[in-house]
Amino acid sequence: MQTIRTIRPALIAVAALSVLAGTAPARAQEAAPDAPRRTRIALGPQVVPSYPGSDSYNIRPFVDVSRTRGDTPFAFEAPDESTGFAIRNGGRFQFGPAFGFEGRRRSRDVGGELPTVGTTFEIGGFAQYALTDAFRVRVEARQGLGGHKGQVGVVGVDYVLRDADRWLFSIGPRLTLSSARYNRAYFGVSPADAVRSGLPAFKADGGVQAAGATAGALRQLSPHWGIAGYAKYDRLVADPGRSPVVRAFGSRDQLSGGVALSYTFGPGVR
Repeated sequence: MQTIRTIRPALIAVAALSVLAGTAPARAQEAAPDAPRRTRIALGPQVVPSYPGSDSYNIRPFVDVSRTRGDTPFAFEAPDESTGFAIRNGGRFQFGPAFGFEGRRRSRDVGGELPTVGTTFEIGGFAQYALTDAFRVRVEARQGLGGHKGQVGVVGVDYVLRDADRWLFSIGPRLTLSSARYNRAYFGVSPADAVRSGLPAFKADGGVQAAGATAGALRQLSPHWGIAGYAKYDRLVADPGRSPVVRAFGSRDQLSGGVALSYTFGPGVR
């Protein structure tokens, strides 16, 4: 039941967004269905913590693909969103599947006496609602397949400033929730592991994992070429922040960031 209680706030938020969607006015007029498509592909490196609670970092690809029609600006996407796509698209409310990835924590990363947590693929869904053209609320909930085998959810709000596709800046807070199974995989110490490692036994419960913020920017340099980047900060709180694993081998401060070059193509792009 602990897992259900942990993820329930994210599920309630999804339901609330669905209710709001029923009374939401549509966005400003969009391009005609037969207008030519434009595609923007962004690719570059990003630096992220090696695993939750780590004080070391890995370099991973920073990839984004966006499509739109005619002169309609590309839809806003926060740079720290999970990979996914909208099943319902248009208006102020969207939802769809979301896919995540969490790196492996090796035993030697935490002193050699704690268990390895394997690479985890995460599958779930998202819902988002644009309160105005400048404010958006998004909720994600994902289930780990292999690895930590737990659940993780993220609630975020973004304030967006933009001039169509010429430039864009966004910033907003993030709240990460995780289940007891997730937290015990990365932050807990079982009695047997405590004997081997010398760390105190620690039973991590589910709840809030981290609080932080993300900022992103995009600048179009020419009709075809542009540049994008982001920076993110999370602070581990509650049981993850109190974990003896983090205090001995990691950091409560979790930083990430990336930069990418983008290329836009399609009929009418000159």
